[in-house]
Amino acid sequence: MGMDVIGTNPASETGEYFRNNVWAWHPLWTYCHEVAPDLLDETGGHFNDGSGLNGRGAQILAQRLLAEIAAGRTAQYEADYNAHRASLPRHACEWCDGTGIRTDEVGWNLGMPGKELDETVAIAVGRTHGYCNGCSGEGVCDHPDASYEFYTENVAQFAAFLADCGGFEIW
Repeated sequence: MGMDVIGTNPASETGEYFRNNVWAWHPLWTYCHEVAPDLLDETGGHFNDGSGLNGRGAQILAQRLLAEIAAGRTAQYEADYNAHRASLPRHACEWCDGTGIRTDEVGWNLGMPGKELDETVAIAVGRTHGYCNGCSGEGVCDHPDASYEFYTENVAQFAAFLADCGGFEIW
């Protein structure tokens, strides 16, 4: 699933369309809200419901994002964000109940209990066979929030879109 951001009055090809998968969009939009809370409401923008900004609002947001990048605050936000992601606790895999071997009907139908493990995983878990597609045979998974990524280049690309979109809607 992704977010399609459509320019309503684009001045260039850059302002016609911007897309992110949900894993990159939600942190980007949250950051935009932190940078411009006066322009964006808290919930709007996180759904494919046509939310957006008019041309003036898009220009203001673009300028603020570019100023944040130039000041180094976006890079610092990225570093802090990634440190937080790395600190999130891992949890027992729901598909194999933390055993590392998926033995439900799907697991048996796909031959997971007898599947040979990747050498690196085998060394880490102390066995050579028995797989789970939810955790790669480890028995633990990353915290769900660790999947959401934030990176400065994405902010820069969105700012370029904003500068030329003439307003936008999120679908």
